[in-house]
Amino acid sequence: MLFLYSASAIAQYARIRGTVKDAATSSALPEVEVFVQKTNYTTQTDADGNFDFTPQVPPGSYTLVLRKSGYLSLTIPVNLIPDQELVLEYLPLEIDLAEANEQITLISLSDVQLNDDNEQRDNAVSGLLGATNDVFSNAAAFDFSSTFFRPRGLDSKYSRVIINGLVLNKFNTGRPQWSNWGGLNDVMRNREFSMGLTASDYSFGAPAGTLHFNMHASSYRPGGRISYATANRTYTGRVMASYNSGVTADNWAYSVLVSRRFGQEGAIDGTFYDANSLFFAAEKILSETHRINLSFLYTPNRRGRSTALTQEVIDLKGYTYNPNWGFQNNEARNARVRAIEEPLVLLSHHWQLGKQASLHTNLGYQWGTTKNSRIDYTGSTLISNPNEQEHFVGGARNPAPNYYQNLPSYFLRYPNPSAVQYQQAYLAEQEFRNDGQLEWQALYEANETAVRSGLNTIYAIQQDVNQDQLFTGNIRYKAQMSEHFDVNFGIYGSALQSEQYAELDDLLGGNVWLDIDSFAEDDNTTGGDLAQSDLQNRNRLVQPGDRYKYNYGIAARQIGTFAQLEATYNHLDFYAALNAEQTSYQREGYYENGYYPGALSLGKSEPVRFTSLGAKAGITYKFNSKHFALLNAGFLEQPPGFNTVFTNARQHNAILENPQSERLIDLDASYIYRGSDLKLRLTGYLLNFTQGSEVSYFYTQSMQTPLIDQGNALVQESTTHIARQNLGLEFGASYSILPTLTLKAAAAFGQNMYTQDAQVYYTTTLAETPIRFGDGSAKLKNYHVAGGPERAYQLGFDYRDPDFWWLGASVNRFSNAYVDVSYLRRSGAFSSDYDGQAFNDYTAKVAQELLKQEQLDAYYLVNIVGGKSWRVKSYTLGFFGLLNNALNTRYKTGGFEDSRIGDYRSLLEERARDTPLFGNRYFLGYGATFYLNFYVRF
Repeated sequence: MLFLYSASAIAQYARIRGTVKDAATSSALPEVEVFVQKTNYTTQTDADGNFDFTPQVPPGSYTLVLRKSGYLSLTIPVNLIPDQELVLEYLPLEIDLAEANEQITLISLSDVQLNDDNEQRDNAVSGLLGATNDVFSNAAAFDFSSTFFRPRGLDSKYSRVIINGLVLNKFNTGRPQWSNWGGLNDVMRNREFSMGLTASDYSFGAPAGTLHFNMHASSYRPGGRISYATANRTYTGRVMASYNSGVTADNWAYSVLVSRRFGQEGAIDGTFYDANSLFFAAEKILSETHRINLSFLYTPNRRGRSTALTQEVIDLKGYTYNPNWGFQNNEARNARVRAIEEPLVLLSHHWQLGKQASLHTNLGYQWGTTKNSRIDYTGSTLISNPNEQEHFVGGARNPAPNYYQNLPSYFLRYPNPSAVQYQQAYLAEQEFRNDGQLEWQALYEANETAVRSGLNTIYAIQQDVNQDQLFTGNIRYKAQMSEHFDVNFGIYGSALQSEQYAELDDLLGGNVWLDIDSFAEDDNTTGGDLAQSDLQNRNRLVQPGDRYKYNYGIAARQIGTFAQLEATYNHLDFYAALNAEQTSYQREGYYENGYYPGALSLGKSEPVRFTSLGAKAGITYKFNSKHFALLNAGFLEQPPGFNTVFTNARQHNAILENPQSERLIDLDASYIYRGSDLKLRLTGYLLNFTQGSEVSYFYTQSMQTPLIDQGNALVQESTTHIARQNLGLEFGASYSILPTLTLKAAAAFGQNMYTQDAQVYYTTTLAETPIRFGDGSAKLKNYHVAGGPERAYQLGFDYRDPDFWWLGASVNRFSNAYVDVSYLRRSGAFSSDYDGQAFNDYTAKVAQELLKQEQLDAYYLVNIVGGKSWRVKSYTLGFFGLLNNALNTRYKTGGFEDSRIGDYRSLLEERARDTPLFGNRYFLGYGATFYLNFYVRF
């Protein structure tokens, strides 16, 4: 009876056994961890690479995972049938040369986003989205991204970054803010990437791809890792420790990570780095059908920023110069610091509805602040005369050391300079070469002098603060409807309440700050009302920690739904998906601005709503197991961020004229070959954008209208009906000439162009109505859209030694990068004088030369990566290193034209100078940089 009972019990289980081998050498792999995902069933291979689960596993559908240090993980779906044995006779593991690249990329991309205040560099994160086993995608992620190359020319706002099912792109720009999860490398390995508009389980998708990070505690391999890294790019040191429990006997799992990144200076002068990271996740398996997970991410970080430079400044100070810092009491201090502190809590529930369906519910809450500091040099004092008339005294010149009036070109700006002017230019050059940094002591002395004279502070540090509270959630249902069809359906929503204001941070030795607009100091007709930041609190005096200048809130809401059908057959796969969402924004002014009294600035604006639709479909034809053809097509609409919808949110409630969602048609076709030695992919793509919009802010001397004296004005430039086209090819191939040696090649050949003229208008406090020039258009057709190199090429190799050391190298060429054009120069203002009349000396041929878009020089970069690991009992020790730009090539990755001057006559004068006053500004690439990491796993 006991024997029969035992046999019956055994029959309720299934046996799994198999053999694991090295894919390159076919040798047996011992000590490979084999486990059934989201259970506590785990084992290891023996000396012959064999494994056998004891106890045996209950029947059902599972995911089998094989992991070994230095190898790519292998994931296999299995279906266990009662009283049957599943034998996996040959399971190949490939050596993971990309592991080091993956970690380095996750670090460097988030650091780039944190480092720079220019959107162009922020877009480098889009390269990470393509980090897959595809040769071209890996080249774009690991080698091309350091030059701020954009795959398919796409800004990162056209990507979707998802953590535990929740989209975390920002409402204000549409971009992911990578520094919110910087330094969490060890818990960001479980990721799924859907290239372009291909099918995704987690959202409708996006043109630049969808990247999902699975941060559930049960998804991590049990064990710990401690590592230390040193580098010279953005920080000099990083220490990280993590531990994952796996699923315990009482069906709990937890994961924890702590890390710190630090550095007094990176590759660019004066760019300190101070970042801490904390991650914790706990998951409870409530039953066979229910599990719940809680994840917490907290990554406070501070970073000294750099800026774009003119060629004159580069020639005088070099490629690592940064004008934002100077010495204070013998210590370097950067005036422009970005500080981000936005904790994130994620709660997820998984409900298994039988064997073929599941329901996922996710909730998220993110709160905190983003701060950007700068020097405010407009401090003033209120003076009242005996007739009780008010006026203001104070203000100072821009203290930036690279301010144009400090440079040699300023003293040589006139034709035929005199001997005195040459002498002044020489002295300015020597001063700038020998020092050229921010004079903190001079700012303190100026404030102390003002205080002794009975005046208010002149210089202070201002923080531009975004204080956000984001609630987000979704419900997603997935089911296998039949042998061939899967469906995926989701409903999602987000609500953001953002407060945006200026905060007085440091009086720099001063006493108090008068909260007025000093540029309106000549206003006598209204008793100084125009100068008031808040008419409800006229001539307010503020202290550090107080809000001033501007103060408003933004309420953003989004709700949407998507549905997706996927079909799989022997020779044909296809998918189709639909998406619909509504987004709304509303501004609420907390200050009544003097230029825009009453409801123009105070209180709530009219709500702005966008209804956006999307549809996509794709097909894959499998000729055989090696040859594949793919075709994807999609149409989608994407609303602008609220930074674009409200044209000058810091001062008033005005909304962009006729705001619309941008429309995009996305087409791509690929041929893929996957042989035993040769692997390649060739893709052609076409992206067509219409109804785009942008808003920018700058000071110009070329506002060519009788409404403004001599054209000098601080303006908001609102551009609509922007139409663009990205057209190109992507190619990647690898060939294994030996079991341990693989050659690789990749190429991107793109052309990103404006396809029609845009509409542009200008607003300023100096004019009551929007200003348009000529027919109101900016002549952009056939200009290139700036955004890094359009073309990139790579040749390289990977060597994978059976003794667990590896080496890779590549030579990369980049070309066809263009400077971003000034819309003002392409508007009717270009050919008009201050009186609005056409220039009498205007010549079309000369104008064409003046408006020619600058193409940056091509350049080559050599990158080298390698590492070694050892197994010591139950520990794995190792190191890996990366040398980027090994030849220390100096190059420009992009830039923009300065709209300070935008008319024909001023540009003629600039062209006549040996060195222009307001030349193009350039983003500069890093010289030779290294990254070295040591780690131990247990």
